[in-house]
Amino acid sequence: MNNPTENRPNPDELLEALKQEQAQSKRGKLKIFFGMCAGVGKTCAMLEAAHAELKKGADVVVGYVETHNRTQTAQMAVGLPTVARKKYYRNNILVEEMDLDAIIQRKPQIVLVDELAHTNAPEARHAKRYQDVLELLDNGINVYTTLNVQHLESRAETVAQITGIIVRETLPDSIFENADEVEVIDLTTAELLERLAEGKIYGTERARHARENFFRQGNITALREMALRIVADRVDKQLNAYMQYKRIKATWKSAFRFLIVIDATPQSTFLLRSAKTLAYSIGATAQAIYVETLTKPSPQEQQQLSANFKLAKQLEIPCRTITNDSRWQTVLDFAQKENITHVLVRTSSVGSLSQRWRQKTFINQLLRHSGNIDVYVIGAENTATPPSSKSFVPVFTSSVVDYLLVTFLVVVSAVICNAFSDYLGYEVVSYVFLFVISIFSLFFGTTAILLAAVLYALIWDYFFIPPIHTFHIGRVEDILMLVMFFVIALLNGILTSRIRRQEKKTRAREEQTHALYQITRRLASLQSIEEITQQVASNTKQYFGADVAVFIKNEADKLEKQTYFKPQLFFTDKEESIIDWVFRNNARAGRWTDTLPATRYTFYPLTGDSQNMGVLAVAHNKNFTQADEQFWEAFLSLISGKYEREYLRNLAKQTYLLAESDKLYRTLFNSISHELRIPIATIMGASDLLLSQNCSPDDKTQLENEINTASLRLNRLVENLLNMSRIESGHLRPHPDWCDVQDLANALTTNLQKQLAQFHFQMILPAAMPLVKIDFGLTENIVHNLLLNATQYTPQGAAIDLSFGYEHQNFVVKVADAGKGFTKEELRLLFDSFYRGKTAQAGGVGLGLSIVKGLTQAQGGTVAVANRPEGGAVFTVTIPCEALNPQDVHW
Repeated sequence: MNNPTENRPNPDELLEALKQEQAQSKRGKLKIFFGMCAGVGKTCAMLEAAHAELKKGADVVVGYVETHNRTQTAQMAVGLPTVARKKYYRNNILVEEMDLDAIIQRKPQIVLVDELAHTNAPEARHAKRYQDVLELLDNGINVYTTLNVQHLESRAETVAQITGIIVRETLPDSIFENADEVEVIDLTTAELLERLAEGKIYGTERARHARENFFRQGNITALREMALRIVADRVDKQLNAYMQYKRIKATWKSAFRFLIVIDATPQSTFLLRSAKTLAYSIGATAQAIYVETLTKPSPQEQQQLSANFKLAKQLEIPCRTITNDSRWQTVLDFAQKENITHVLVRTSSVGSLSQRWRQKTFINQLLRHSGNIDVYVIGAENTATPPSSKSFVPVFTSSVVDYLLVTFLVVVSAVICNAFSDYLGYEVVSYVFLFVISIFSLFFGTTAILLAAVLYALIWDYFFIPPIHTFHIGRVEDILMLVMFFVIALLNGILTSRIRRQEKKTRAREEQTHALYQITRRLASLQSIEEITQQVASNTKQYFGADVAVFIKNEADKLEKQTYFKPQLFFTDKEESIIDWVFRNNARAGRWTDTLPATRYTFYPLTGDSQNMGVLAVAHNKNFTQADEQFWEAFLSLISGKYEREYLRNLAKQTYLLAESDKLYRTLFNSISHELRIPIATIMGASDLLLSQNCSPDDKTQLENEINTASLRLNRLVENLLNMSRIESGHLRPHPDWCDVQDLANALTTNLQKQLAQFHFQMILPAAMPLVKIDFGLTENIVHNLLLNATQYTPQGAAIDLSFGYEHQNFVVKVADAGKGFTKEELRLLFDSFYRGKTAQAGGVGLGLSIVKGLTQAQGGTVAVANRPEGGAVFTVTIPCEALNPQDVHW
């Protein structure tokens, strides 16, 4: 019986598929007219398709079509709208390229872009035309384009081996793989050669030359097979993807995972391309690894290694660098950890004898210890460098100064030992020489140590081993000692030097790891965009030796330059347009990149987890090495994430404030409608009676008093609302100044004279009360609300006490009433907004004590409430401040 859950869709897979469909719906569609070589009719087929779409009513334009002076192609281009090309002058020669900005501004439905792998002029935005096409697709524009098989990066070297012609213009395979539609334009070999003979591809002289070189029957047949096989593999992958998406049961291939072992040789380029082709054919994933050994690569090897890493990036193969002197063990450990199924390595019968021996040993060790991991050995003889005649000559990594200094120190130490040879004996001298070589290994390279070992052996033999001053050794034991001395000296020096190099590399990686930790720790403690920007500038200068400028987007999604840098970087209008392009397209540009490289700066997008936060402009005079590039990518990821978190935190804070403000406004309108109506109705009613002129003088006085009372009540309500709004928004800023507490007391009693007249009010002010530095207006508002609150809970005729004091560098105000006091629950809720006690009189909205708390905290103080033993409650306000005796003031 079938399990009903077998065909149930995985929710995560379904959600991911929906996200991909949504992203694809916003992106333009790419259609490639694909052929085996020039002359098969790709451009004509593209133009024919464009005319068909034009007849259907589609908005079709020609971005760039190259006719190559072919009459048929030029005729077919007639009638299609064309966007004028952009013109550049190079050495007084006119160069025309596609006007990318004009096409994006026009935004047609379909644009024709011929020769996808074309290299643009240096002044153009992108180095390659396929990068222009990617930008068009990102802007929702459909693109028709043409491509030959030899321009695919993974096939370029194979085509060069078949035809003998090296293809310079290539593009990443992912462009072809991710195309929405590929139409094969195919001709038989005989038909293509016939077109060439008829002059439909090239002129007479050029056609003859092409037929003798590229357009040979064997070449055309091989290229045709390659093109058809690539498209067949593509169709197979599309079918598999469809069956997986529709959950159609079928027999699937195993999940292959390739690990490509690269090194600093040209053979690795062939290995990468071959592995990419193989991985694409069988639907495998691929990644590369470079094992950095203790041997320092030469400048040529470092250059080749950088080229290999760049090729891996173009082929979209992730690459890892691991430092270890045991290559095979490192590769297998990594393969086991990453669940690799196949390891791909290169072999070659060319190169130096030592290089071939080391590579053969490496492969043998892989095969012996690989276990259930398959090892593919791929040859690449045609891409290797010629064999070196110096097979066993070591790499001279030491400088001439090192050799001269080692020679000088050897001579000096030998002279010193010779002076004491009568006391030491020649055996002890050998130990001294071994010790000195060990010291040398801490400061010099391997070849310098080799020179020291040879010199010491010769000097020991000539000047110390009997008979002296000859190279003849009389005793067999001394011969053995000399041989052992040389071997031990050499091994000791080389091993110590190797440990030192390993320690240097380990220290360098440790420094980078520690730097990332320090950067992460510092960024975690920062709380504003300004602080983050200052830290970014400092870290970039410290670790990369470069000056930077940061452009961060604001709430309106516009870039704002952060100006916390020394020295200040300035940008031209063109560079500012590049910054805007990098932000909109989320791609790097500028110096050391393939996009607009003719600028002073390199521009990096600050890409977070969910959005692009801005652009980082870097001024550095040399390109990053592979190690620096990895460190930079990690650093860029850290600061981008921090900018995004800070941006989202500010956004969440603003959202919270808006929600709280909205809650406050809704509560206000619900709570104060009654409070507003009463004084307004009182004022309107009394005003109407006064205007009627039918009231006596006594009634008139009474009505005026009612209007005044209602106005004061309305004014107090409005003031409370304004104060509450300032507190909630966080815009309340105290302005402390020297204040005489007697003035404060007089202002309070004057303003509240009518309200306090019904109670037994007592104010206590010490005779020696000093001047205090407080905000007079905020403090008056605090005490005013406390006294009004006391009148709400105190029976008429009962006592209300107000006392002032200065204790322990704090200004203290106490307001005590003779009411019923508060329950424990009321004491907990008393300072909440809109809370009114159970025994409070009618009127009021419950904002007075909340305002007291907010105004007190704004001055750094505290407010507390407690029940009095004799009944009632006492409110204590404590505000830290300075104090000054009045007699010390000189006005």
